[in-house]
Amino acid sequence: MMLSRTKPVAGSSVKSEQVNISKQLPKLQDFLKLRDYVGALTLLEFNRSVVKNTNDVDMWIGYCAFHLGEYKKALQVYEKLLLNLQHEEININLSCCYFFLGMYKEALEFAEKSSASGLKSRLQLHLANRFADDKKAFELEQKMGELIEDKLSVASLNFLKAHYQEALDVYKEILLDHREYLAIKVYEAYCYYKNGYLDKAQEALHAYLQHYPDSVIANNLKACIYYQLDDAKAAEMELKILKDQTSASVTCYRDLINHNSVVFQRGENALQILSPLVGIIPEARLNLVIYHILQDDIAEAYNLMKDVNASQHSEYILKGIIHAIIGHKNGSPEDTEIAQQYFLAVGNSGSERDTVQGRECMASFFFLLHQFDEVNCYLNAIRSHHHGDDIFNFNYAQAKSAIGSYKEAEEAFQLVQSEKLKNDYTFISLLARCYIMNKKPQNAWELYLKMEASPESFSLLQLIANDCYKMGHFYHSAKAFDMLERFDPNPEYWEGKRGACIGIFQKVIACEEPKSILKEAIQLLKTSNKPGVEHMIKVIKSWAKENRINVFL
Repeated sequence: MMLSRTKPVAGSSVKSEQVNISKQLPKLQDFLKLRDYVGALTLLEFNRSVVKNTNDVDMWIGYCAFHLGEYKKALQVYEKLLLNLQHEEININLSCCYFFLGMYKEALEFAEKSSASGLKSRLQLHLANRFADDKKAFELEQKMGELIEDKLSVASLNFLKAHYQEALDVYKEILLDHREYLAIKVYEAYCYYKNGYLDKAQEALHAYLQHYPDSVIANNLKACIYYQLDDAKAAEMELKILKDQTSASVTCYRDLINHNSVVFQRGENALQILSPLVGIIPEARLNLVIYHILQDDIAEAYNLMKDVNASQHSEYILKGIIHAIIGHKNGSPEDTEIAQQYFLAVGNSGSERDTVQGRECMASFFFLLHQFDEVNCYLNAIRSHHHGDDIFNFNYAQAKSAIGSYKEAEEAFQLVQSEKLKNDYTFISLLARCYIMNKKPQNAWELYLKMEASPESFSLLQLIANDCYKMGHFYHSAKAFDMLERFDPNPEYWEGKRGACIGIFQKVIACEEPKSILKEAIQLLKTSNKPGVEHMIKVIKSWAKENRINVFL
């Protein structure tokens, strides 16, 4: 991570009256040690009115404002100082302010005006990355030295490129010799979090929070971990604590807290809160895209992502999801192939190959190829990480159903709680098939009875009729074929019903079905005005009479 200076620059060329800050502000360092920049700023603002030369005080004011995240205020202070002092080292301070305000052209301009320094080199490295100047970024990265600040900058770039393991290796190396640098434990926790190792992330974070329990960044990450562990209530409680804090140190993170509140509340107020944050918080665009996907507004999701030149794995994944949905809805092989490429790019990347996310992408890649043996290999490997995840369980059930593991598929379907998914025709039809294959045809029939008349309910009837026939569940097959025949006098439906009724008769003779079922078989046959119906009924009644079975209503 790019570190700011430990003290503000005060140029040696300043010829005006010097102020002894340590005497004027005896408690300033105490405030800074406690990271109480609000207290420090209050003290500085007070003392500013009692000294003739305010340049040194203003330097500290700019420093404290910057660390409070009040970059505009810091910028104004440094701009004023630059007019008074014309000191080139102030340029690097201005450049840092512009960088954190997202004004990268201005940041580059002032960085180039500043004198050579390690901070300048690190800032230029980050700017090259922001401008996607890979050649320049590579040249600057090669010049990074052994300073901890240089290593942290390189690690932060790896993190931004989703090379989390490379970043983690740097952090671990630094901590071996500098255990006192506790802030690096937070960076370490972020890497573990991004790689899906939530237990390790919690462990690293705990080491930091023991010393700094009021850290907004650390507690925000803690809330995110709770959310990923399916403890949304605990996650929201953590954010509520942060929201209730009134210190200015939290104010600069207000947007982040509001952003995460939307995520934790499953998209509530997404349009109102996330839309203004697009371009401010990197994840805001992506989470807004997710919101639109979940709302089935694929057109809006596509519009938000179409001009994004994917560089982060999360961007690759969302583009893959969008193209997969478009390919499915429009029957577009081109979009499906594009989706496959995005998923494969993430799943095959060195940093993601062995992560939960990487395996999810490989499962998606093979899912689109209909290679379900491979899909199941990947999903089985990460199932323990998705307990209670409706979408995962739905996909897992589909994959198990595709390879004929109907018992496991049915169990996975039963775990899904989302009413939206449970009303999806794919869910209903595959669950019905699982019921039939698991010798529960009545459950499949009840799924049909709950549906309103529609093309989908007609398709489900066809599935029940044919699958039950194959499995020897002739009673439910005959009922389904009977309903199909009523809706559509297709000769094939009569043939299916006739065969199913014969199957019922045979099973009764073999004592595999109750004798009372013959009544219903006869009633089903009577609804068809086809040649041979009366003969079939006569044969059944004759056998029933011989065996003293009452088949009359």
